Amino acid sequence: MKALIRDFSLSAAVAGFIATVISYAGPLVIIFQAARAADLPHDVLSSWIWTISIGSGVLGILLSLRYRVPIVIAWSAPGSALLVTLLPEISLNQAVGAYLVSSLVMLLVGLSGAFDRIIRRLPAAIAAAMLAGILFRFGTGLFVSLKDAPWLVLAMLGAYLLCKRLLPRYAVLAVLVVGVVIVIATGEVRSEALVIGLAAPVWITPEFSLPVILNVAFPLMVVALTGQFVPGMAVLRNDGYQTPASPLLSSSALGSLVLAPFGCHGLNLAAITAAICTGKAAHEDPSRRYIAGVSGGVFYLLLGLFGATLVSLFMAFPAALVAALAGLALLAAIGGALAGAMAVPADREAALITFLVTASGMSFLGLSAAFWGLVFGIAAHLLLNLKKTPVPAGMPARPKQEQPTP
Repeated sequence: MKALIRDFSLSAAVAGFIATVISYAGPLVIIFQAARAADLPHDVLSSWIWTISIGSGVLGILLSLRYRVPIVIAWSAPGSALLVTLLPEISLNQAVGAYLVSSLVMLLVGLSGAFDRIIRRLPAAIAAAMLAGILFRFGTGLFVSLKDAPWLVLAMLGAYLLCKRLLPRYAVLAVLVVGVVIVIATGEVRSEALVIGLAAPVWITPEFSLPVILNVAFPLMVVALTGQFVPGMAVLRNDGYQTPASPLLSSSALGSLVLAPFGCHGLNLAAITAAICTGKAAHEDPSRRYIAGVSGGVFYLLLGLFGATLVSLFMAFPAALVAALAGLALLAAIGGALAGAMAVPADREAALITFLVTASGMSFLGLSAAFWGLVFGIAAHLLLNLKKTPVPAGMPARPKQEQPTP
C-alpha cells in the first residue's frame, strides 16, 4: 500500500479514467447492438455488462499490481461484433456453452505456453481478413444510419474527422459527446427509459451444441488471440514492458470461464485503450505507469456496479446514435485489419477470399460466415503457397521450344 501511495500520480489516474471511458464509449455500443438483435431481456443485458466490467476491473487491478505494469483488461470488441450476427440465430444458453468452451481452450493454451506457437502457424493476413469481415457491417452501418438521422450522423462524422486531426486520442470520446448533445438538444431522448439501479448477475444455464461451438467458440478464440492479445502484447513491448504473455492469457481466460454463465463472452488484453496507459502521457517514469492500470480497474468496478443504469442510458438514445457511434469507434480497427490483410503479397488472394466470405454473412451447413471465412482462407493459403515439386537430379530439363523464324 505504501508503494501504491508513493507511486500515485494524477496523470496516471486520469489516463486510466480516459481509457475506461473510451472502452465504454465505443466497444460497449456493440454489445447493445448484439442485445437488440437478440431481443435480450433488460436484466440479462445488465448482467452481461456487470460481468465484463467487474471481470475487467478485478483482473486489471490484480495484474497491474502483480507485474507493476499498466495492464488493461477489456472485453472483446470483435467478439461482440461477431455476436451481433449470431445471437439472433442461436439461444443465449447455447452461446454461453460456446463461451465456456472458448474460455477453457484459451486457458489450456495459456497454461501450456503454446500461445506464441499457435500465432506463428496461423497466417496473420488470414486472421486480419476475418476480423475485417466481421467488422465490415459496422462500417457500412454508419452510413446506412444516414437515412434515419442525417444531421446527427454527419455531425458525429465531422466531429470524428476534426478530432482525429487535432486530438486523435479523444476522437471517439468527442463523437460520443457531440452525439449526446445533439440528441438531448433535439429532444430525442426517451426519458421514460432511464432508471437508476445497481446491476446484478443473472445465471444462464449453458447448453452445448457442436454447430454453435464451431460457429461461436472457434471464431471467438481466433479474434481474441489475433485481434486482442497479439496487438495488446505489441503495445506493451513497444513501451518497453517485457511482461510474459502466458500468465496474462491464462488469467483472462480463467476470469472469462468463471463469468461465462452470467453472460461474459470473453475478457482479453486491451490493445487500443492500453496505449493510453502505457505511454508517456500517463507518466514520464515507466515504473510508475502501473497506477493507470489500477485506476482503470477501479473505474471499471464503479461503472460495472451501475450496469443497470448504463443499460437504460443507452436504451434511451435513438438507434442511429448507437449505430453511428459503433461504426466510428471501429473505423481504426477496420482500417488496421484491412491493412494487415493486404500486407503480405503472397497471401492477398487468400486474405481477400477470407474477407469476402466473412463479410458476406453467408451460412452453409449450419455454420457461420466467420467459420467458413477461415476455412476457405486457410485452404486458399495452403493451395497457393504449396512448393512446386523440384526437378529430380539427373533428369534433363525440358528444352525450350524454338520460335519459328519469320
